[in-house]
Amino acid sequence: MPAHNEESNIGEVIARVPRHFDPHCDVQVVVIDDGSKDATASVAKAAGADHVVSLPRNRGLGAAVREGLAQCRKLGADVGLMIDADNEYPPEQIPDVVAPILAGEADYTFGSRFMGTIRGMRLHRRLGNYAFTLLQSLLLRRWIRDGQSGMRGFSREAIEYARIIHDYNYAQVLTLNLVRQGFRLKEVPIAYQVRTKGQSFIKFKEYVTAVLPAIYKEMRQPVPKRGAAKPRNG
Repeated sequence: MPAHNEESNIGEVIARVPRHFDPHCDVQVVVIDDGSKDATASVAKAAGADHVVSLPRNRGLGAAVREGLAQCRKLGADVGLMIDADNEYPPEQIPDVVAPILAGEADYTFGSRFMGTIRGMRLHRRLGNYAFTLLQSLLLRRWIRDGQSGMRGFSREAIEYARIIHDYNYAQVLTLNLVRQGFRLKEVPIAYQVRTKGQSFIKFKEYVTAVLPAIYKEMRQPVPKRGAAKPRNG
């Protein structure tokens, strides 16, 4: 759970994480506090986070997600689930988003807002999501519905081999990287509601000027073809 100055939201998000949805799953909450200036880390601990890693300065969402994946590897996780700490995405649907991975049907999943329901998203943000998702679809030559989702699941192999090449954000380059490697992607409908507390770090001009060069760089880099991961039994 990457977080930057989310003291007003993160406690509720952690409290809503399902802990016992599968008798074979030991659910642990890992928070990456990305140089917050508020009480994000202490609120996360009080709310029941199992691990809180505080970065000494704000490095960016891409760097925070990269560190989160590294912590998953360190903990030996079989499945990882990233969810934003801003209370926009539904923790109650974590079992739905990881279900295709547990069933051996996918290696990488999205909680897809545009396949589910959306409340409160402004028109310019909706259009921006459409544009960047269309770009990913064209580059990968496959249809993607929600390329900017802040709720994603990872198999052990996807956790191991995922590469995020810039610090500002992760969404586009991570998907391009994993799908180009041959990992199987599946989208799962979720219910989404725009935050009511706190403030997003996303600024359109900064987002475009940071993300487009990163997409170009990612597509220029060769990636090994690992093929689809082998399905698990049970």
